[in-house]
Amino acid sequence: MTAMRRSVFLALLVCVASAFPQRPDQTSYPQSSFAGTVAELSEPPGYFDTDNLVSNERSYLHVVPELRALAGHKGRGVYLGVGPDQNFSYIAHLRPSLAIVIDIRRENLLLHLLFKALFAEARTRSEYLALLTGRPPPLPAIDWKLRSIDEIVGYIDRTASLPDAGLRATRERLTRVIDSFGVPLSDSDRSTIDRFHRRFITEGLSLQFNTTGRPPQYDYPDLRGLLLEVDRHGTRRSYLASEDDFQFVKRLQEQDRVLPIVGDLSGATALAAVAKYLSQTNLQVAAFYTSNVEFYLFGDGRFAGFIENLRRLPRLPGSVIVRSVFRSGGAGAARLPGYNSASLTQPIDALVNGYASGRFRDYRDLTR
Repeated sequence: MTAMRRSVFLALLVCVASAFPQRPDQTSYPQSSFAGTVAELSEPPGYFDTDNLVSNERSYLHVVPELRALAGHKGRGVYLGVGPDQNFSYIAHLRPSLAIVIDIRRENLLLHLLFKALFAEARTRSEYLALLTGRPPPLPAIDWKLRSIDEIVGYIDRTASLPDAGLRATRERLTRVIDSFGVPLSDSDRSTIDRFHRRFITEGLSLQFNTTGRPPQYDYPDLRGLLLEVDRHGTRRSYLASEDDFQFVKRLQEQDRVLPIVGDLSGATALAAVAKYLSQTNLQVAAFYTSNVEFYLFGDGRFAGFIENLRRLPRLPGSVIVRSVFRSGGAGAARLPGYNSASLTQPIDALVNGYASGRFRDYRDLTR
């Protein structure tokens, strides 16, 4: 490389780096409270055979009206959920004062540390998606705040990823932010976070949910489709479809009020600790997204433990379970044409009381 070309290349990297604003105030993330609470509420991890970097539930936004109806509650409402960034869309519409993402896989906690760092570094949703996929941010930033999610997705799709040096600088920068959260990480943890981010960069918006040792099924949506998905009225409703929704989740992240923890929904430790924590802080659950975990709990004979954990949780009147039902859920789970799943809600009280009365003897009973 000639001296002139080297100078131009270095100048380009400086411009790309400066396009993403540096995080101005490290002290706004109290390490002890965030990391301490995550540790206090977590239990040793288990195993599940999916990476779950993105959702495989195309119907996930069909429950938005029920969540929006539960928004408010004078700052006492809490959101619980499992899995990846699908939770952010539910958080955006529920507007809780606290969100806890609980998953049996420690890998999910590591994924959410990456997401938290992205929220810390990105001023807008277009910058967030650019950082996630390793693209330079669209400029001017003020103009892109007003763009539709279709335009933002189009920009990511037609824009090449940063050169290797730019990607290394981005990863190093995000690593410093993740370290500032105070959660103890092993070399293996750091490698996992890096691997996850590289998947988003390499596959871009075509990334799909993956099961270990098996390619994605034909009807799994990709990240692009999930971001462009609509509710039952045909309106884009993902957390990146609206700048206002994105900024709400960003504020909650900056306040350390999105807590990723490790736990088994039917276990004796994590959800019991969550119940105690909510009682001590005078907070109550408004919605609990369980995906299709209940299917596996019934299959393993552990559903009663989940019901006991639900019974302990302080709950708002009208609080709901949000579940996704796939083909394995049986004929009772009616799916709309073109959708691989059905997203349903059920009052938590109806589930707890119905199980106690013997109404729900297997998973199919929940989906009828």
